[in-house]
Amino acid sequence: MKECHMSSPIKYFGYIAIILMSIVVSFSAVAHGVDDNTKQFLQSNEGVAFIPFLYIGAKHMVTGYDHLLFLVGVLFFLYRSRDILIYVSFFTLGHSVTLMLGVWNDIQVNAYLIDAIIGLSIVYKGFDNLGGFKRLLGFEPNTKAAVLIFGLFHGFGLATKLQEFEFGREGLLENLIAFNIGVELGQFFALTFVLIVLSIWRRHASYLKFSTVTNTSLICTGLMLTMFQFTGYLTNT
Repeated sequence: MKECHMSSPIKYFGYIAIILMSIVVSFSAVAHGVDDNTKQFLQSNEGVAFIPFLYIGAKHMVTGYDHLLFLVGVLFFLYRSRDILIYVSFFTLGHSVTLMLGVWNDIQVNAYLIDAIIGLSIVYKGFDNLGGFKRLLGFEPNTKAAVLIFGLFHGFGLATKLQEFEFGREGLLENLIAFNIGVELGQFFALTFVLIVLSIWRRHASYLKFSTVTNTSLICTGLMLTMFQFTGYLTNT
């Protein structure tokens, strides 16, 4: 009876991993994409449109599963509110800087390569959570610096999607600020949900018991996303 009881959670989390990776395979092609109505608006908009850009930014982050998977990895072993605030602030600073500067200065970066690096950021965090760097290198890289650096790449990922549309310079700064605020609001909403789920799960012994399964799933998902984007780069450039 005990053996049967223990196998059920393992199967349960295995199914979660399979579903998670299936979602990545199914939707990687449209990661950070926008719907037709949003495309039409972005292509035709002139001047300041604060509220629409605010909404687009929030929607973009809430549906940006690769950003959220990275943050899940970052938050997985953070228990104190102070630590959560510090790490999320580093990530926010990183992606805000490159989002704003990338679009404002028209810094062109290949979207496939940026999304591949974002995939690697998920791999990094899952591997780090498993203590892989300590075993492999004998030390752990500075996690705050890593979150900041990867945050810069995540910001370029956001910027590349906006750069697919030709923006007029009129009202660009205001629209970028609105979009970035929307991204932060979307991130706050998504992280609130993630933290609620993690806080409930942490009350059960299965949290630490199946941390290996969860973080291994992050690694596999990140690798699949990275390979998908590299394939897109090789076949479309």
